Amino acid sequence: MSSLNLETTSETPPRVPDSLQELPITTTAKKFPKKLTLVPLIFLIYFEVAGGPYGEEPAVQAAGPLYALLGFLIFPFIWSIPEALITAELSTAYPGNGGFVIWAERAFGPFCGSLMGSWKFLSGVINIAAFPVLCIDYMEKVVPALESGWPRKVAVLISTLLLSFLNYTGLAIVGYAAVLLGLVSLSPFIVMSLIAIPKIHPHRWISFGQKGVKKDWTLFFNTLFWNLNFWDNVSTLAGEVDAPRKTFPMALLVAVIFTCVSYLIPLFAVTGAVSVDQSLWESGFHATAAEMIAGKWLKYWIEVGAVLSAIGLYEAQLSSSAYQLLGMADLGFVPNFFAIRSKRFNTPWVGILLSTLITIGVSYMTFTDIISSANFLYSLGMLLEFASFIWLRKKLPGLKRPYRIPMRLPGLIVMCLVPSAFLVLIMAIATKTVYLVSGLMTVGAIGFYVFMNFCKTKRWFKFSSGEVIED
Repeated sequence: MSSLNLETTSETPPRVPDSLQELPITTTAKKFPKKLTLVPLIFLIYFEVAGGPYGEEPAVQAAGPLYALLGFLIFPFIWSIPEALITAELSTAYPGNGGFVIWAERAFGPFCGSLMGSWKFLSGVINIAAFPVLCIDYMEKVVPALESGWPRKVAVLISTLLLSFLNYTGLAIVGYAAVLLGLVSLSPFIVMSLIAIPKIHPHRWISFGQKGVKKDWTLFFNTLFWNLNFWDNVSTLAGEVDAPRKTFPMALLVAVIFTCVSYLIPLFAVTGAVSVDQSLWESGFHATAAEMIAGKWLKYWIEVGAVLSAIGLYEAQLSSSAYQLLGMADLGFVPNFFAIRSKRFNTPWVGILLSTLITIGVSYMTFTDIISSANFLYSLGMLLEFASFIWLRKKLPGLKRPYRIPMRLPGLIVMCLVPSAFLVLIMAIATKTVYLVSGLMTVGAIGFYVFMNFCKTKRWFKFSSGEVIED
């Protein structure tokens, strides 16, 4: 095997023939050993998406037990499974760092690739910022001084820096840490669900909620969306996975089942065993329910699990953001220095540093604004991703796809239209603040693409040609 990496300045990069389109387009594939195996990849996907049932409670507050249960039963089929299937097909066809950026670039050209990269990167780092805040929200119940003021700000800053340093120590370490964090953070919910069995009254599952309580569909759909999205984030790590064309489909299959079960079992247990005012079903209510079902010891265990889950979520999603920048450098969208790796840990330290700095700035927004802004930008990126998937099936029907969704083009269009309609709904119910923030970020993303092309013309930085040919 050999590889040719070409650097260019303002010239148009050479086009890769269709016969080579299925090859990995990343400069990292042959330079560094791949370290992620099946089990760590499953748990990284799990933490990209869920990290446990923490945060599902507002669905009950918004629409009552029945709609919450139906939401977590049905939503995976119209959203999670299609997104996971698309990720499996395109990650095995293009197993390089960059993931969805590669797909959009291959389908519609460099502008759409850059726009996809900007939308997904910004939504990722905005989403990451929620997790140190979530850690402190649980810790303040034990240390009241962390509720507000400078102690809270310092705690958020220190926790963010410490978690980022762990990420810097290596993706393999992060992967195995995700396995440990996943098992430990889920264990109290297994215990709670078992203890709750004798106390369950099945008629509570079919309750539409308290009479007189208005349904909050914005909160309901945002809760479902936030808890069950980001399946494609793991695609940016494809260049770091052993045998990605075999490993990715299996890892995604197991992760989808694992994630759905981890949400549904505790939700069935608590809604069936506990009868409280609907307004109490806010984030963190599972800990309160654990105390009602088993005692304070289980409440504290769940709170510890919540902190561990937030750590796992942070690590998995920071890895995706950092390796996305590395992949974008390989593709020539950003300067080569974004592809620099630590000599000791082999991690993209420039991407980790930039992601961390943005995360620190965003972490002082309110939790609701963080989630809403991340959802909107992610929705824009997903609409482009669905379009890229359909167009690549039409444009390159002969592309080597080790995993191929067993559907023809009309069926694939229908499969993508259903979640696309939901994405439009999520954007339609956004607030004016979210529209403003997302609009400004999109304008900034377009300006960034123009500026990077200007830098290439002036030769201010070195850029990769965006093409690596492996024979």
